[in-house]
Amino acid sequence: MMPLAAMFVETRLVHMSAIDIAIVAFYFILVLAIGFYLKGQANTGEDFFMAGREMTSWVAGLSFLSANLGALELMGWAGSAYQYGILATHWYWIGAIPAMLFLALVMMPFYYISKTHSVPGYLNLRFGEPSRILSAVCFAFMTVLMSGVNMFAMAKVMQIVLGWDLNFSIWISSLTVAIYVALGGLRSAIFNEVLQFFLIWAGALMIPVLGLYEAGGWTNLKAEIAHRFSTQYVHLWSGLGHFSSNPMGINWVGIVFGLGAVISMGYWTTDFLVVQRILAAKDLRSAEMAPIIGAGFKMLVPLIVILPGLLGLAVLPMHLTGEAQAAVTGGHSYNDVLPLMLARYCGPGLLGLGITALIAGFMSGMAGNVSAFTTVWTYDIYRPLINKRATDAHYVSMGRWTTVIGVLISVGTAYLVMQFASIMDYVQALFSFFIAPLFGTVILGMLWRRASNWGGFWGLLCGTISSVGMWTWVKLDPTALRYVALSPDAKGLAQDMYQALWSFLVCVIVTVVVSLMTKPKPAAELNGLVMGLTEVPHVENVAFYQKPIFWAGIVTAVFIALNIIFW
Repeated sequence: MMPLAAMFVETRLVHMSAIDIAIVAFYFILVLAIGFYLKGQANTGEDFFMAGREMTSWVAGLSFLSANLGALELMGWAGSAYQYGILATHWYWIGAIPAMLFLALVMMPFYYISKTHSVPGYLNLRFGEPSRILSAVCFAFMTVLMSGVNMFAMAKVMQIVLGWDLNFSIWISSLTVAIYVALGGLRSAIFNEVLQFFLIWAGALMIPVLGLYEAGGWTNLKAEIAHRFSTQYVHLWSGLGHFSSNPMGINWVGIVFGLGAVISMGYWTTDFLVVQRILAAKDLRSAEMAPIIGAGFKMLVPLIVILPGLLGLAVLPMHLTGEAQAAVTGGHSYNDVLPLMLARYCGPGLLGLGITALIAGFMSGMAGNVSAFTTVWTYDIYRPLINKRATDAHYVSMGRWTTVIGVLISVGTAYLVMQFASIMDYVQALFSFFIAPLFGTVILGMLWRRASNWGGFWGLLCGTISSVGMWTWVKLDPTALRYVALSPDAKGLAQDMYQALWSFLVCVIVTVVVSLMTKPKPAAELNGLVMGLTEVPHVENVAFYQKPIFWAGIVTAVFIALNIIFW
């Protein structure tokens, strides 16, 4: 584990001018003003936790994407792109687009017509209280761990670029998030996420533009990376035939099935952090269009996230290492590539905009986790287990206090990230623990009427335990990775992908076996919850070019073209 003392070493790459400080200060004032302005519109549970269910498709869609586009994404995947090359793009294309379209066209109608407040709420309707409580506890645990990732990421940026104290960076930003989410609830989080979406693009786009200019264009960039490292750092699919033929140490099976079919499907369709934004849409068409709009922008995100990491491979004079090794040697880690590039290209004014973009990214990811944690705790843990008969005003008050408490807990989890080579290794491990088995439970519940209450509960529990067990096995005995990932040449992320795949299969098998041995719910109780027993609403009375299926087709065509171009 990295020595704590190393986290406080002052290394300043740049100095902020007066205009840079003014830009950052104005941003903090603006987000707090939004929170205070929206406080009067968050007095009921429906307003505080679900934003009144009145968001348009564009607002919900941009918030849906922005909640995922935090400092974790900006800093973590830039570091992963430096570590693994263009292979990191898979997490934005095959690891996102099919799942987002599946959410829009298949799963969203079930979520929306059930009017549930959360994914655990859907499991309560489908499988009963035990499954709801288990999924809620797992999700609450995951969100505070993820919040810690965002805190760590933001503090590292401030420490590396500006030499700010780590604790100061964590507390000033996290308390700002706690104030505006506690005041305005999900509505405040959504409006700030839309603002942060545009700030992130305005600030982060400077690095790839200036970096490509320095590198001499994309063709020269690829040639320089191939010269300094390997040609496999710039190919998306051609090196995935075997574990040893690419820098990630994974093969196409892990990418297609572990990432594309399990982790991404689980994250984008069952992680309440992102699903909550869609549930706030004003009608079914808006709810279906929001993930499709998000998918369109998601395909462009590698420009501001993956490309800076690739540029780092070509233009940075030093070689970056894992977090623990960097602490020992005094060098920079993979996680530092984005702030290093920021310091390389941004002068006065531009630096303030770039720093504001990263702060906005941090707050976006942090607010998403906190608002989701607050809703799940209040509706799926506190209300059913502790206080079933409280007033609506009491639950709103509980939500506000939980926001503050969730932020405080998250501060403590930030230091767990130090044990991992990069931020994204940590995150993918969490997804394999909690998201992969949850997807198995939810998808069986929606598609198979025979799935019983106890089948859903035991499948989810066994899937989660199996994933944590595999991770612990490899942690205690690193040679066990060859058995989990089916190859002696496999590396860390391959473990997460295969771990997710096996835990999903364990969940499905246990659910099926237990369901066949126990009594299912009567068909009458499954109306609105299971395909085949539910009259699924469709978007009517609009032109063909306004229908979700039309835009989903366009997004699919662009997605296929991008994978061929960068093969």
